[in-house]
Amino acid sequence: MDEIFKHLAKAPPLKPKVHMVNIQGQEIEVSLQKKLEIQRAGEYSFMLKDGEIVPKPRKKVKLNCPQLVKADAGGHFCDGDPHWIVKVDKEGYQWQIKSE
Repeated sequence: MDEIFKHLAKAPPLKPKVHMVNIQGQEIEVSLQKKLEIQRAGEYSFMLKDGEIVPKPRKKVKLNCPQLVKADAGGHFCDGDPHWIVKVDKEGYQWQIKSE
């Protein structure tokens, strides 16, 4: 049993774990917390800027949503419910996308 302890005492010390990420084709050493953050979002979501790892800027999405507007010819609704059209006649409502 003493031989086991002697061999363990002679064994080289364990090397600390090195955490590497691949950003823009470069292998970079980071902390465990930073590596986990990059893994959750994906390596493609980050870029190198002045030697620092920063998240890529997000594109702002512009949505053109139709709005209900009064029109010359359009639908008349039952109890004001725009999903229940009673008739299509003059002076009704229409769904339109606002132009800029």
